[in-house]
Amino acid sequence: MSVIQRIRDKAAWIIFGAIALALIAFIVQDASFRRGNVFSNSSTIGKVNGQSIDKKELDEKIALVEQMQQAQGVQRDQLISSVWNFMVDETVLKQQYQKLGLAFSAKELNDILFGNNPPAWLRQQFTDPATGVFNVDQAKQYFAQIKKQKDNPNVSLFYNAYIQPTIDQTLRQKYNELISGAVYVPKWMAEKTSTDNNGIANISYVYVPYASVSDSAVKVSDDEIAAYLSKHPNDFKQDEETRQVSYVTFDATPSAQDSVAVFNQLSTLKSEMATNSDMKTFIGVKGSEAPFFDGYVTSVNMKMPNADTLKRLADGQVYGPYLDGQNYVVAKMVGRREMPDSVKVRHILVKTADRGQPVLADSVAKARIDSIANAIKAGASFEAMVAKYSDDDGSKGTKGEYEFPSSQFGGLTKEFAETAFYGNAGDKKVVKVESGGYSGYHYIEVLQQKNRQTAYKVAYLSKPIAASQETISAASSASQQFAAASRSKKQFEETATKQNKAPIFSPELRENDFSIPGLGENRTFIKWIFEHNTGDISEPTEIGEHYVVALINSVNKAGLLSAAAARPMVEPILKNEKKAQQIIAAKFKGNTLEAYAQSAGTTVQRADSISFQSPVINGVGNEPKVIGVAFNKNIQGKVSEPIAGNTGVFAVKGEGISARASMSASPDDQRKAIENNMRAQIRYRSMDAIRRAAEVKDFRSKFF
Repeated sequence: MSVIQRIRDKAAWIIFGAIALALIAFIVQDASFRRGNVFSNSSTIGKVNGQSIDKKELDEKIALVEQMQQAQGVQRDQLISSVWNFMVDETVLKQQYQKLGLAFSAKELNDILFGNNPPAWLRQQFTDPATGVFNVDQAKQYFAQIKKQKDNPNVSLFYNAYIQPTIDQTLRQKYNELISGAVYVPKWMAEKTSTDNNGIANISYVYVPYASVSDSAVKVSDDEIAAYLSKHPNDFKQDEETRQVSYVTFDATPSAQDSVAVFNQLSTLKSEMATNSDMKTFIGVKGSEAPFFDGYVTSVNMKMPNADTLKRLADGQVYGPYLDGQNYVVAKMVGRREMPDSVKVRHILVKTADRGQPVLADSVAKARIDSIANAIKAGASFEAMVAKYSDDDGSKGTKGEYEFPSSQFGGLTKEFAETAFYGNAGDKKVVKVESGGYSGYHYIEVLQQKNRQTAYKVAYLSKPIAASQETISAASSASQQFAAASRSKKQFEETATKQNKAPIFSPELRENDFSIPGLGENRTFIKWIFEHNTGDISEPTEIGEHYVVALINSVNKAGLLSAAAARPMVEPILKNEKKAQQIIAAKFKGNTLEAYAQSAGTTVQRADSISFQSPVINGVGNEPKVIGVAFNKNIQGKVSEPIAGNTGVFAVKGEGISARASMSASPDDQRKAIENNMRAQIRYRSMDAIRRAAEVKDFRSKFF
């Protein structure tokens, strides 16, 4: 099954680049991380249009993505959310396929895999690196072999990770073609679009910005906001309940005394570090945020604080403690040597084991690599040996060659790195390697070394500046006293005022959130917020380096937002409407631009060559209403009524409409471009539309 493994290794990018493909795979393993609760007897974590989604399935898909993205630093709570959203999308799509009768046949799969445009993951594996030609016969032969291994779990994994996503992609393409096939743009629309795009207008105008009226001069009531919401309900609906809290924090970050304690600790260890000759053991025993790196770092890569000072240390000399970020550090110069800043090598790898699975017996692998070395010394083609024998698929297409900057020294196996960087150009050597991923033998030839310079081996004893128990206890005690004095909203606000602590307001929180922006992650705290009511106050909760006491300010149910919740969005709109009324009544007197300018205390301005394609007035901003009036033939040579725009009130006088030389495509090309854009929009937005139309019941908060 080595081909399956190579496909998995070489096609990892398809997993990272398209999470939908990865999520479809299933790994049969105990990935469950249930937390005990009254719902533990049920495995249904949600429903989509009545169809259940099982928690085991969600767990399996999360486990796969964790495995595929283990080096990407993705947090588990982010995976739970993204995997859930994918499963909902996947379910509603399959329901649509079933309604429409969309299917996928074995013949279609055969055509996709072995036709003129095979999937990237398959083409990559079975393309001759020398010719660039996809070997369809070799691919067919391989598939014929794996069909006979039905009981092999790797075959099932391979199918679910690559074949099934290919099928799903094809079904999605069919669906997209169906829904976008109705797009039609008539010729007259294309011609009008072309004409509009080529039109330009010149105007004179008077402008009074809304900022000229103080915000305090206009008030907006809850009733006015509610009336606006009733007129625009679709713009202010939310799909799920949200809640907002205000909170005060009590700092448990390290104090000045804590910093001094760490400094003194390292100062005490400095002399012991200077006399100790075994830095690897010393660093390991004393404990350090920076583990000992048994290698040399070139001068150009010495970018840490005090690098110039460290370079001047004599061998065995110690420097510090000094501050590096949130750590105090003592550094010791272990030694120095000459080393290139970059190398070019070529190699052949014969593995004895791969990912814990045996490949060849050690004696067989050693005999093979020695035979390869002897054949090359006798004149055999290195490139031919790579193609025939090397187990490093990543370098087969480059004749076994790699280029490494010295900054990658620590990422290579020790034996490989030392051969490449510590030797000389022209060296040829067989080395045995043991790493977490594989073991075996390399035959290495050092082709080139560049920019030789002094490199340094430095040992760092690094200790974090952490809060002491006294600091933590003081913050905890202060938060408990605050909570004890705050048993109501009124008391919460009064106590905050007495202690000079301005409560911080959170953004809207959702039931399945894991963190509060600005505070950090604490799933238990989010659950508390959704298990209590408006006006309830939390006990002190530790989040990050703070103790937090929170007040639940509002509960916003799913559906149309309340006036209070919508105020931050609606109030500026209504204030501008009121400002426009005041400005028009007080500052637009007369019936000419000059009269308007005089009454408003401003000047008549001019804007030339404005167009529909860019509805912007230089120096003002985006003003589509004004641009639209500029192209109105009825105001050419005349003055418009005052216009309430985005940024202020305008009065406009048309100074002419003309057409510039056509820079756009022909009407037919324009029509095709519009259709293509509409199809792309439909494909992009269709998923959102069918999901919004679906009835989704989300029970995740009962499990996580």
